[in-house]
Amino acid sequence: MTEEEAKAALITRKQELDEEDRISDEARAPVTLQQDSVGRLSRMDAMQQQAMAQAQERRRAAERTRISAALTRIDEGEWGYCARCGEEIAEKRLEHDPSVTTCVGCASRG
Repeated sequence: MTEEEAKAALITRKQELDEEDRISDEARAPVTLQQDSVGRLSRMDAMQQQAMAQAQERRRAAERTRISAALTRIDEGEWGYCARCGEEIAEKRLEHDPSVTTCVGCASRG
């Protein structure tokens, strides 16, 4: 994967995340109590769905941060090298996720 291909993939994924955020805005909204139309279990279900939507939003924000960092590494010529040991990251690993920062060896060591 070239830097240009990685950059295009990262930008596309960032746009997808933005669209997912836009779509899920309503699901993250506060749950209001409507005693006449929503029973206790329905409200609990709505609150659980809201919590799941908020967790998904946090995961998207974390992924967006990783993408931004990867784009910065591309611009600085540091992309594709392990942030811990400095060795090249395997091409298959970068193809799977162009935002990774470590090689397999360093990632497995934690």
